[in-house]
Amino acid sequence: MKKLERSLSLWPIIAIGIGGMLGSGIFVLPGLAAAKTGPSVWLAYLLAGLCVLPAALSKSELATAMPTSGGTYVYIERALGPLFGTIAGIGLWLSLLLKSSFALVGFGAYLAVLASVPLRPVALIVLLLILILNIVGVKKVGSVQLVVVIISLLGLGTLLVFGLPEVDPLNLQPFLTQGKLGLGTATAFVFVSYAGVTKVAAIAGEIKNPDKNLPRAMFTALFLITFIYASVTFVLVGNIPTEELRTNIKPIHTLAELLGGPIAGYAAAVLGIVTLISMANSGVLAASRFPFAMSRDNLLPSFLKKLHSKYLTPVSTIVLTCAVMALVISFFEVEKIAKLASAFMVMLFIAVNICVIVLRETAVQWYQPAYKSPFYPWMQIFGILSGVLLLVLLGGFAVFAALVIASVGSLVYLIYGRRHSNHSGVLKIYGRQVASFLLIKKKKEGATHEALTKYSTPSYLNDSNLDGALTEQAGSVVPLFGEERSPEMLVEMGAALAGGRTIQVVHLKEIPDITDLDAFLVDDPMITSLNRRISAMSRERAVEVDFESAVTHDLVGTVYKISQQTNCTWLVAGWDGKSGQGLFVPNPIGWLVAHLDSNFALFKDNGVRYIRKILVTLPPDRNNNYLITACDRIALFYKAEISLIRIVKEDTSDDKIELVHTESTQLLSNTESKTEVIIIKGNSPVQVIAQVSASYDLLIIGAPIQGVNRFSVMRGMDKDKFAESAACSVLRLSIK
Repeated sequence: MKKLERSLSLWPIIAIGIGGMLGSGIFVLPGLAAAKTGPSVWLAYLLAGLCVLPAALSKSELATAMPTSGGTYVYIERALGPLFGTIAGIGLWLSLLLKSSFALVGFGAYLAVLASVPLRPVALIVLLLILILNIVGVKKVGSVQLVVVIISLLGLGTLLVFGLPEVDPLNLQPFLTQGKLGLGTATAFVFVSYAGVTKVAAIAGEIKNPDKNLPRAMFTALFLITFIYASVTFVLVGNIPTEELRTNIKPIHTLAELLGGPIAGYAAAVLGIVTLISMANSGVLAASRFPFAMSRDNLLPSFLKKLHSKYLTPVSTIVLTCAVMALVISFFEVEKIAKLASAFMVMLFIAVNICVIVLRETAVQWYQPAYKSPFYPWMQIFGILSGVLLLVLLGGFAVFAALVIASVGSLVYLIYGRRHSNHSGVLKIYGRQVASFLLIKKKKEGATHEALTKYSTPSYLNDSNLDGALTEQAGSVVPLFGEERSPEMLVEMGAALAGGRTIQVVHLKEIPDITDLDAFLVDDPMITSLNRRISAMSRERAVEVDFESAVTHDLVGTVYKISQQTNCTWLVAGWDGKSGQGLFVPNPIGWLVAHLDSNFALFKDNGVRYIRKILVTLPPDRNNNYLITACDRIALFYKAEISLIRIVKEDTSDDKIELVHTESTQLLSNTESKTEVIIIKGNSPVQVIAQVSASYDLLIIGAPIQGVNRFSVMRGMDKDKFAESAACSVLRLSIK
């Protein structure tokens, strides 16, 4: 299948972004917004730009992880699932389509300054030209957009230069004519002016070097347009009394005529016409990519994803978009509809911020953005809360209209998408694991295995996506995810715990569930090299290792099923040692620890290659024979010595210390390796371990699951702090 051509460089992208916002937001809306808040309208534009910032940051991150056409639709579909993706795609398509139609109809107010012409026929002729331009090629659209944006910016800049000295302070009083509520209402009203931020991300599949150009273009466009909106509206209300602006839908013409006379007014009318047409042009460019991306994901009929044989543009969706726009221009008053549809865009901006949180917190393997939003997650939380406030300020009817669009999207998914799309979003895959972790209580004898399988076992772990057969009886299973510091060392740990039984090593690659698993079943030089290195280690250590590789849509569910198929005693995984971080689930370890029938080992590799001295830490009141047996097995494998450290409080009596020493010696009495007991006084066990671990090669932490609060496992337990501060490698053992 033909692919979209990556032909857009940085400045045309910025031009498309600015062109998507520089239109009715400044040429039509300022007067109407001033009626709601007075001379403070410039502050409303500034606040609206601030509210858009979190979504811009989130979209930049998402776009560098998924640089493909479709923008917001793609992000929501991948993170939240095809149902929400369908709603988002149709909602974005309609909102951009209606806003672009409004731009074509709105330029009539400026056209009327120059000549008396039939408005709708002229708008339809301009729409036909836009249709042809978009089919001929996006590169030509970008070039035209760049010229238009430069002309518009020069024109608005000229008004600033001549208008700023003429500002009358009397026109700026009172600053808030409707109070703080009026300012908030105006902010929500002009928020639609920034909706064009979406358009840059929507054409990510046609951008050169998207990792760098997307964030740069988005921030540059947002900064410039915010400055333009705030400064031009300040000059506008500083020169024209608010009462004269209340119903003025061609305020730029009025300002230009006031400052420079009729000729300047005519020039501003031409500028308004060109800019509004430019806005409609970029709107068609972005809107047409949403049904294209949805068709590619089997949520809409396949004919919509066809590209023009010569120009490689999605001609079907461009024609469909322009056809619907023609109907809107011909038969509907679209100003109010476009504004209400933009309320749905506010909801989508909220969803975009939620997507970043979902993808980061689930730690899904394939999500690797080249750019990451700063101030996470507080920036996203601000975006969500401010978006909710804006929706409230837009009014109940606007929210109702957005819900209608959501209902239409749901209906389309139920009628077509559900039957043709067979994938799920990250939230559904990982959300059911979180739900089962919190809601299903597992019994010791595995009585809930059927329930666990219902919630967690992927149906696609079979011969079609596994390059070989798994061993049926494994001492240890070692999943490799591709980010391990030393895979050989991790497998060695698995061998040490396996007690002479086979070690099953499986290299897992997680891919979005819209991608066919068979497409990744090819020879990978990296996997071939990994197999060779692990085979060399198995010969040197004289252990039996079975190496396989698999691709999956559900990393955690696949690890769970592998452990079930192999009947393993231990599951050994790499670990970064971090305690709970983020807002929700920092990684899937908590779910696995609670549900696996096998013992669980997490290995934090700090680069120690030779293990000769092992430090084992247990609280003074906890004696775990199973843990000591596992430690002894590791020590024998490496021919190492064990030091059991017991940390007591500073005020502990000598008799109590003697008792702890006696119990500890008894605990080590059945070990075959060389052992010793160390008792240290200290009120900060973490600091003591950090200092003592510098003299050891491996720190083993006991972390039995029985009695542990499920929420504490999800968030990360206190014992993880030992791993963060330890100077040696760390092994955390969870004994069932």
